[in-house]
Amino acid sequence: MVRVTWVLFFLVLIAVPASAQRLPGNVVPEHYTLWFAPDLEKETFRGRESIDVVLTEPSTTVTLHATEIDFSEVTITSGGKTQTARVTLDASRETATFTVPQPIAEGKATIQITYTGILNDKLRGFYISKANGRKYAVSQMEATDARRAFPSFDEPAFKATFDISMMIDSGDTAISNGKVLSDTPGPEAGKHTLKFGRTPKMSTYLAAMLVGDFVCREGASDGIPIRVCSTPDKRELTAFALEAAQQQLAFFNKYFGLKYPFGKLDIIGVPDFSAGAMENAGAITFRERLLLVDPANSSVASRKRVAGIISHEIAHQWFGNLVTMKWWDDIWLNEGFATWMANKPLAAWRPDWHVELDDAADTQGALGIDAMRSTRPIRMKVETPAEINEVFDGIAYEKTAAVLRMIESYVGAEPFRQGVASYLKRFSYANAAGEDFWNEVAKVTGKPVDRILRSFIDRAGSPVLSVQSRCVAGKTTDVDLTMGRFIGVPGSPREEQTWALPACLKTASGQPRCEVIERPKQTVQLNGCSKTDGDAVFANTDSRGYYFTEYSPDAARALARSATTLKPVERLSLLGDEWWMVRGGRHDVGVYLDVASAFASDTASAVIEMVSARLAVIEEDLVTASDQPRYQAWIRAQFGPQLHALGLPGDAEDDDETHMRRATLLELVGVTGNDPEVQKRSRELAEHYLKDSRSLPATIAATVLKVAALGGDRALYDQYVAKLGTLAAQPEEYYRFFSALSSFKDPALSKRTLEFALSPSVRNQDTGTLIGSMMVQPWSQEMAWEFVKANWQTLVKSLGEFQGIPSIVGSTASFCSAPRAQEVRAFFEKNPIPSSQRAVQQSIERIENCVALKERQSRPLATWISAK
Repeated sequence: MVRVTWVLFFLVLIAVPASAQRLPGNVVPEHYTLWFAPDLEKETFRGRESIDVVLTEPSTTVTLHATEIDFSEVTITSGGKTQTARVTLDASRETATFTVPQPIAEGKATIQITYTGILNDKLRGFYISKANGRKYAVSQMEATDARRAFPSFDEPAFKATFDISMMIDSGDTAISNGKVLSDTPGPEAGKHTLKFGRTPKMSTYLAAMLVGDFVCREGASDGIPIRVCSTPDKRELTAFALEAAQQQLAFFNKYFGLKYPFGKLDIIGVPDFSAGAMENAGAITFRERLLLVDPANSSVASRKRVAGIISHEIAHQWFGNLVTMKWWDDIWLNEGFATWMANKPLAAWRPDWHVELDDAADTQGALGIDAMRSTRPIRMKVETPAEINEVFDGIAYEKTAAVLRMIESYVGAEPFRQGVASYLKRFSYANAAGEDFWNEVAKVTGKPVDRILRSFIDRAGSPVLSVQSRCVAGKTTDVDLTMGRFIGVPGSPREEQTWALPACLKTASGQPRCEVIERPKQTVQLNGCSKTDGDAVFANTDSRGYYFTEYSPDAARALARSATTLKPVERLSLLGDEWWMVRGGRHDVGVYLDVASAFASDTASAVIEMVSARLAVIEEDLVTASDQPRYQAWIRAQFGPQLHALGLPGDAEDDDETHMRRATLLELVGVTGNDPEVQKRSRELAEHYLKDSRSLPATIAATVLKVAALGGDRALYDQYVAKLGTLAAQPEEYYRFFSALSSFKDPALSKRTLEFALSPSVRNQDTGTLIGSMMVQPWSQEMAWEFVKANWQTLVKSLGEFQGIPSIVGSTASFCSAPRAQEVRAFFEKNPIPSSQRAVQQSIERIENCVALKERQSRPLATWISAK
């Protein structure tokens, strides 16, 4: 599954412990036969179900999962005898217990159930989606919502095969995990019934049912039929996704040495969808904006995002679907592996996208989470649905992927591939735990992968390597390394903690030296030695290591001055390391600003993007009102010439890198630098774009609309809102205008945006995102927080605990004052949300960290600015 992350910050679904909801384990399912009859108008469905099970011991009861289900009749057949069962529901545990008068014998039995359910509006289980004046029935089962669609043994280890059929309206079609075997009229008037092929063994959370007027574009790869499906008005936007999926499926077949296991592949854009995408076996579902691409008006960011998410979900067909974790504490075996694999096909298909830079940026994001005291280990104990949702976060996804890239680099790409393929082959159609993976790869590669992975999987936080180098006899460099745990808060004591850490160090004149660092203090000797900047030691070759590096301030500046000796991914690593040394109070902020200055003319868009994001944080959180004009003037002087050299709007024929760099510099100079001329030019370009969406290169369009909105008046705002009403069939362009609404500074317009967020015009899936974006803007933050408090019960009722609320909770982290931290704590103590308790804790920690950062860095920043 792909999470929907909220712009600029984070989305972590976290919860408090509750009573355990694990099933007894004495009844094991082997096969489900499922029949559904959805009534879209009434938003209900009827279900008939037969489950073939095996009892490990005689019993008069069978307990399985069920919630929001009304049972009509339940019978259990064993040994030729059928008994009617009494149903007992436990709402808190989301279970149903079937009790029969006489014991069911050990061995095979069949449970038959007739029931009804609701097509809910919370985007969970089997639910209602709306578009084009009609309704759709759509499913989203992960992590624990299959039980809302059919009574089931809703745990990943209970794999079974599935036969699914659906009776639907005669004018509609249906999609499920298997191929359509038959499509027959009736048996009820105005209906037809589709029967789908039997699935391989799979977990309940991978079942899929979709009903509506979907239309599909067809293709194939390696003999596997592929369809990309959408509502009828968006079929023209499916070609790019099909092209990407065809390339990726062929790539994965070759890489894994195991052919795609599910017979056919459908990829479906859904109007209302809580996650980013979901890897249902053979029937992957997506938010429309993350799948559908206008070939004539799409940004490079959109194309990369769509291709990357499709790749992530197809990778899941092996990691997660073919081989499934035994329990949710090992969800990293699914999500981290799919994240690690996602960019490999893209690197082969589109080398000009430089996806290795995206990997490096993701690593920096994960390290940022790990710098918090409230971070968690990759593997942690979870029991309840709320706890399970907690672990779908940046630790499971980006940290795991970064650790896997580190180990892959250490053992070698081909040996690691062989180890992965061996693991997949050994556990095909079964379940595995973390130990199964690292033991298999250690055996195949002959390297201590088990020791390395165990130290990262079961331990919270990340290492920091403090680096001190000295020239020896003019020929070699001795590098003294000190390892500990990094905490990104000024004044935090240095924590002595070790990992089994593969680290690669280099100088410009020598070959990299790679070793597994395991002691608190260790010395590594490198060939080459010089006191020039060009021979400064860089301690994370290719940025493949998952750790922070602490250089001395002089060494960091020297590396920045000699940036041409560093690859773009290494420059990202240097920028990230220095930023966190500032955040942790180990260096003054001026050191980071010196490093950033050295990268002002960098041609890698990802490098400029990272610099831009950090300079914006400094402007919002550290710069005083009196120093703000001088800081903004420095931004304009340092980065304005690069923007002006590229030009606005630039040449439509420029390559993607140039367009992306232009967009980033436009935001940096126009927003953080508050350049009035750039804002004026953006307003002119936005007005042209409103009339002609081809007047701007697609990659800069969203940024132009945002910068234009900064000083925008009611007339411009009204044009943006009016434009939204015409773009239902163009998701990417719709969200360009939608996202720009939070950039209007006029308080009256901010108020309108907040009211708009709760109106029927905004889908539930987008409400939390829009309100969250208002919370992070300095000009609307106070108003948004008051709005959230005043409308809290309405928000919870309309969105539910898992949809949108975590985005709003997370957005409170944008505050930066001790009283505000106390207020956030008090509000959520009074209005607790069980699924977001730790999200609240993390927000409070981030606020407090910001306060500590301001106290530590405000004076050094003022000194640095005054010297400019």
